[in-house]
Amino acid sequence: MNKKKGETCYNGGSPNPRKRYNMPELQPNDEETPRIREMTIDDLPEVFHIGEELFTAEYSQSLYRTWDEYEITTLFNSDNELCIVAELGEKILGFALGTTVKKHNSPWKYGYLVWLGVRRELQKLQVGERLFKELKRRFKEQGVRMIIIDTSADNLPAIRFFQKHGFDNRQEHVYMTLNLSRRSKKKAVKKP
Repeated sequence: MNKKKGETCYNGGSPNPRKRYNMPELQPNDEETPRIREMTIDDLPEVFHIGEELFTAEYSQSLYRTWDEYEITTLFNSDNELCIVAELGEKILGFALGTTVKKHNSPWKYGYLVWLGVRRELQKLQVGERLFKELKRRFKEQGVRMIIIDTSADNLPAIRFFQKHGFDNRQEHVYMTLNLSRRSKKKAVKKP
């Protein structure tokens, strides 16, 4: 079985990450389900480090380049009620960071789910689903009529996750870069 760096297998006797984090097992009807709550200023460092573990250069160049402490603090300072975390005990399992966009001369208000992250070893335990549902509820409460997300075209798990939650109208998106630290080669000009 191929295993990416940082991923944990749940079969074949691999160590259970829930025990490593001193968290009880999550079961469908477990009384110890994660609590979804508004992020506080004390959560910022842990949320940032979870994002650093998830949004690596190997995973996605564009996410790696845009994930930083300013991204979190800007969203927290502007839309803190749309910055939420999932926690079990004292441990943060994941986060969702959103904002709203109101276009001038438009009756529509849009919700933008900017970041959704769950500790890699705890994914597929419905934490992301719980975070999304809570953020969706908060968006509705604020009068949002449409939620927008973006992800890499090859991020199939994310695409499946959002399609499962009713997203459609998938559009391809192109990211381009220009490295300003490289010396550009001047093209030779032919003399007549």
